[in-house]
Amino acid sequence: MLPQPTAMLPAVMPWLDLAGLAVFAVSGALAAAKHRQTMVTLVFFALITGVGGGTLRDLLIDAPVFWVHDARVPLVCLVAAVAVWATPARWWRGSALDWFDAVGLAAYAVYGAAKASGYGIPPIPAAMLGVVSACVGGIIRDVIAGEPSILMRPELYVTAAALASTSYVLLSALGVPGAGPIAALAGFALRGAAIRYRLALPAYPAKG
Repeated sequence: MLPQPTAMLPAVMPWLDLAGLAVFAVSGALAAAKHRQTMVTLVFFALITGVGGGTLRDLLIDAPVFWVHDARVPLVCLVAAVAVWATPARWWRGSALDWFDAVGLAAYAVYGAAKASGYGIPPIPAAMLGVVSACVGGIIRDVIAGEPSILMRPELYVTAAALASTSYVLLSALGVPGAGPIAALAGFALRGAAIRYRLALPAYPAKG
């Protein structure tokens, strides 16, 4: 019997998946809390933010949609929402949403690329699917919350996800031990620098 694609993932990858899921769920719940929504809305935002990117990824690679078959996923999202609801608002003020999102971005980008590779997707599309995994949940969160999408801001975001997923694909191809954590750290470092120092790519110049 051929090994299942997910069984070929390095042992650390499921933990990156859950870490990314948890912090994305927190960022979704925080977005709802910012608008003083109900507990039900916090749970919904936690779920949709946590599973949005991974759902699209799984559909594109013809894999079983992960959260439909894993009871831990909705549980993690529920716990994230309850944690945000039950803790003092001062804990989450300032840039907490951005930093939680940065952790999820890096972890999900790596896991998405790893899962796509495990399903036989070539390196370049696998890296792109890592970006899809990392970014789509946050985009859905922002659209539903009526917030300006992170994609429409100049600071580095997709670039950080691309660094994480591409680094994982390259390091894995080279057989570097610990490719997953190294790639996730690289993506987080770039996104963190962008948050701290407002790093951005040049915008399209208006002509004429």
